Amino acid sequence: MTTAIVDYESGNLHSAQKAFERMAREGGHGDVIVTSDPDAVRRADRIVLPGDGAFPACRDQLFDHSGLFEATQEAVIAGGKPFLGICIGMQMMATRGLEYRETAGFDWIKGTVEKITPKDPALKVPHMGWNDLIIDHPHPIFDGIKTGDHAYFVHSYHMHVADTAERLAYVDYGGDITAMIGRDNMIGMQFHPEKSQKTGLRLIANFLGWAP
Repeated sequence: MTTAIVDYESGNLHSAQKAFERMAREGGHGDVIVTSDPDAVRRADRIVLPGDGAFPACRDQLFDHSGLFEATQEAVIAGGKPFLGICIGMQMMATRGLEYRETAGFDWIKGTVEKITPKDPALKVPHMGWNDLIIDHPHPIFDGIKTGDHAYFVHSYHMHVADTAERLAYVDYGGDITAMIGRDNMIGMQFHPEKSQKTGLRLIANFLGWAP
């Protein structure tokens, strides 16, 4: 089994690669590759799309790599292969993003990515640091994870999911902030699992062993 971490030059993938390699090794889940080759993405058994920075810049960068989005969509939508979007990689699963300018997302999960506006004006944006996950819906990705386990966030925009059944978890930051989304063979995490210590490593392991 091969897990492909899609490299479209949107941030340093070193820590993500190391975390996925560690959990793949410990769980006997095969190889992890970091690739910008569309054919390698098509051949992979699982696909991870990270993303750091701003929604429009990440989307432009992904689509600038000829054939890479098309290969990802073919594998995930047509092929039904397990997919994990991380941070902006999750946000791009939405219908559209409103950071800087309106930008079309993949429209894999209906919703809009909007600026965080906490009800408490003392809370600063970006939402940065540790926060406790609140699980909305049971899912195999939560094996060994419970409400109150914490994850590490760094973001100023978050996703309003159209169908509440597709919001798997949230956190409280002066209001509900979507933390995880999912349906069918797709999962998205707004936080960085590779930086979320025990909770993040368990979620990575669960994704690597997940058979939707």
